[in-house]
Amino acid sequence: MEWSDIRVFLAVVRSRSLGEAARSLGVSHPTVGRRVKALEDEAEQPLFRRTKDGLVLTDAGDAVLSLAESMEASALAMERRLAGSQDRLEGILRISSADWFAAHVLAPSLAELGRQHPGVVPEIIASYRLLDLSRREADVAFRIVPFSEPEIVQRRLMTMPYGLYGSEATVRAVADDPRSARLILMNAAQAHFPDVTWLIETFPESTPAFSSTSRSVQAQMCARGVGVAVLPRPLGEQVDGLHRIDAFGQPPGRDVWVGYHQDLRHMDRLRALLEIAEQRLPHASAIEQRSSRAS
Repeated sequence: MEWSDIRVFLAVVRSRSLGEAARSLGVSHPTVGRRVKALEDEAEQPLFRRTKDGLVLTDAGDAVLSLAESMEASALAMERRLAGSQDRLEGILRISSADWFAAHVLAPSLAELGRQHPGVVPEIIASYRLLDLSRREADVAFRIVPFSEPEIVQRRLMTMPYGLYGSEATVRAVADDPRSARLILMNAAQAHFPDVTWLIETFPESTPAFSSTSRSVQAQMCARGVGVAVLPRPLGEQVDGLHRIDAFGQPPGRDVWVGYHQDLRHMDRLRALLEIAEQRLPHASAIEQRSSRAS
């Protein structure tokens, strides 16, 4: 069986929809339908059945699922090994990070990478979703939580200081009456973040005014007088209209981790970015370690 057909098979398994599988693969809906039919014709039996919840595997499809996943793992490993062995500093470097980190912290390093190696094209994937590095959803990821996935090489890059911010009018109002502060928070999924806990505990009588997963959006709403927000200081110091409030102490900072799959450890364009970032980022650390389950 062709790997391309197995790839389609797995996309349909995971999405339970021909349309969603087509979007994830970047092909048309009819193309996915034809490939599934061709695979079923070759197998001489149906691999999927339609239900109210979408397409689900038949017994025959379920019997070959683990083999298809093994084939995928081998194909992805081959892709990573080939990418990691390239010795030319050119090509796309896919970088996962939060939008604020890319714009206000990483941007100078990316610009320097372009100056030193114009053949390298950084591609920023600005998302709070933790991408799967083993599937090459990104080559390297910067994030505020350590990596637990197997075969990921990671390092604690720096400690990010945070601050409490408000507009000029908000700063005056909070100085007169801390109870007047309204809170700009992360959404429910990030409610456990230390800075969110600190903000709520610092202003226990205040009510939420706005929430967002985007620190950049929080900063803009804060600058417009919606409320007070805890923000990474590189972001808070660079947004017009924001003023840091030190009267209530300092919110907790966060460690920033960078990680990549061990198969990419020899990718020169990746190593070039990490070297530049360590030189340009304050308090960057060269502590490198494998995830605990790495082989």
